[in-house]
Amino acid sequence: MVAHRVFIFRQLFEPVSCTYSYIVGCSASKKAVIIDPVLEMVERDTKLITQLGLDLVYGINTHIHADHVTATGELKNHFPSMHSVINENADGKADIFVGNNDVICFGNGRLEVRTTPGHTTGCTTFVNHQHRLAFTGDTLLIRGCGRTDFQGGSPKMLYESVHNSIFSLPDDYLIYPGHDYSGQTVTSVGEEKQFNPRLNSGEQHFIDIMKNLKLPHPRMIERAVPANKVCGVYELMDEKLKKEICNKAKAA
Repeated sequence: MVAHRVFIFRQLFEPVSCTYSYIVGCSASKKAVIIDPVLEMVERDTKLITQLGLDLVYGINTHIHADHVTATGELKNHFPSMHSVINENADGKADIFVGNNDVICFGNGRLEVRTTPGHTTGCTTFVNHQHRLAFTGDTLLIRGCGRTDFQGGSPKMLYESVHNSIFSLPDDYLIYPGHDYSGQTVTSVGEEKQFNPRLNSGEQHFIDIMKNLKLPHPRMIERAVPANKVCGVYELMDEKLKKEICNKAKAA
């Protein structure tokens, strides 16, 4: 948990996929958003939101995740006034689609939408200028970045997204990533510009690194991507996708 006195802020961790979820709220109106919630953590997140007396108005996904199933669909059953949000370039369903330079408002809170493709085509960074921080999803991690070898990924596009839309922020802006695998919780624009080994040595160097990672696909990708295209609500998936997932599970 990270606490800011001037607004409501919680950083929450899911250990299997090492995913960070974030609750951000307006202390005056109690309007709040949740960013990248994980399905298995619905009970925890619902309890905390209720304890804090928040009115959850938006459930935001930074992109179509491949390593976990989003909880935005399930959270709507607990908070009927909540609307799901995703980038208009993501191949998924949501109540609200956002594009570059849009602003998400929740009480006195604001999140600027910055389209940052490269990890996937629909990746988005959400910037809160009031408190000088950004939620980067998998686009920019602490001393790293998301992979670029599936879901329309592109090393060149990711490099440009980071440098044009994230590294262009002032150095003191805090970066809250979608994952961390080493126990770190937060970084800054200035730190990543100086110390990120992938992203501070030139575009071609970055492209070469990303093309030679040779990582196995995420264990949950066959289940997670189809589910996340429908906000994590399995019942909304078409019958063909359901059968494909079932068959792959039987074959595993």
